[in-house]
Amino acid sequence: MVKVQFLGAAQTVTGSKFYLETEGLKLLIDCGMFQGLKSLRQQNWLPLPIDVATIDQVLLTHGHLDHTGYLPRLLKEGFKGKILGTAPTLAIAAIILRDSAKIHEEEAEKANKEGYSKHSPALPFYTVEEAGNAIDLFQMVDLDEWIHLSEEVQLRFSYNGHILGATYISLKIDEKVYVFSGDIGRPDDLLLMDPKRPEWADYLFLESTYGNKLHPDEDVEAMLIKLVHKTINEQGILLIPSFAVERLQLLMVILWRLYQKNRIPNIPIFIDSPMGTDVLELFKHFPKWHKMPLTDFSAMCDHMTLIISYRDTWKTIDDPRPKIVIAGSGMISGGRILTYLKQKIDLNTTTVLIVGYQAEGTRGRKLLEGATELRIFGKDHKVKASVVHLESLSAHADQVELMNWLSDIKNIPENTFLIHGEPEAIEGFKSKIEESLGWRVTTPKLWDTVQLI
Repeated sequence: MVKVQFLGAAQTVTGSKFYLETEGLKLLIDCGMFQGLKSLRQQNWLPLPIDVATIDQVLLTHGHLDHTGYLPRLLKEGFKGKILGTAPTLAIAAIILRDSAKIHEEEAEKANKEGYSKHSPALPFYTVEEAGNAIDLFQMVDLDEWIHLSEEVQLRFSYNGHILGATYISLKIDEKVYVFSGDIGRPDDLLLMDPKRPEWADYLFLESTYGNKLHPDEDVEAMLIKLVHKTINEQGILLIPSFAVERLQLLMVILWRLYQKNRIPNIPIFIDSPMGTDVLELFKHFPKWHKMPLTDFSAMCDHMTLIISYRDTWKTIDDPRPKIVIAGSGMISGGRILTYLKQKIDLNTTTVLIVGYQAEGTRGRKLLEGATELRIFGKDHKVKASVVHLESLSAHADQVELMNWLSDIKNIPENTFLIHGEPEAIEGFKSKIEESLGWRVTTPKLWDTVQLI
């Protein structure tokens, strides 16, 4: 008997956590924190409804915060096992956890100083020290090798695109194969190889972020060229909130190539994401995980200004030249982008370019939905900036690409559980799988438990 409980990413795209229990082993697949809606974020502060101290190992599909950001809290609840992932995943997770902890500490300090928190005192979700304690438990695994976790359980990590180091996870338990998709990347990515496809799955736990949608056939280069010229003509600023991992690097590559081909002028480009800059270094350390030659990568980085200190953030804001700023975070949930928006969002010479998925309840989603005010650091700011959405740069597979990812599976899974999606996306994808493949599909809710034989 195998028990699986959905502790996150069920009817939502954040907080990925899946508890799997066999007779002799207890595992957690991913350990993410909730983002977006306040009702979900409040769940981060509550203890998990399981005996955390008995979990043997955590298995990470990739390093994003919504898959790793709860790890320090897990230790506070008593976890003492190992945290397994590929080398790039663990390196990215370490960067993200330390950066996230620093932001939590700074925001708590700022809230206490300025008095805009409802809590007294405001506390960080976790500290830099607590993040370090989680990182100390990291253990690297290789790709495509079956690892024996116990007599009855074997584990394998397989390349999945999406971001550097990302994988899907296969577990063999008493001759049955359980596949956890993690986040599935896209084919023909400029930076990453195509995702590997599974060939067998008795039970499939499948992401459905874009399960009901197709990415638009946008001319990304043409859109960026137009926005660059608009920014120059208006003597304004093009602000691009970006995920620090892979999206930021992809945007850099596209802009660099446009400049090389003389399709955009030599406009100043600032990369203001200390975490993104740290991830840039990982592309040099793990060249086999991506497609870009290191000589090109170095030339691209030299062409742009990489900002580290917060003092230089303010220098960039005060710089009167038209410019492009790419800054974290991707959903505008924190990070340096908030400082830029606080100063520039009320100017009609500002353009905010949204790329990637925006979870429900995030500032990014609110801008896309036409918000006329945005709350930043406890104060409301008028939105006079232009807001543009570039959907085709998403790191998530769309419906066609997800169906293609399933195309090599030789058997009919006994059950497919749709996770990591909002209800409308899940229902649309459920109908597509049932109609096209005739598979049994289940759409679990948060905290649901299933017994699998």
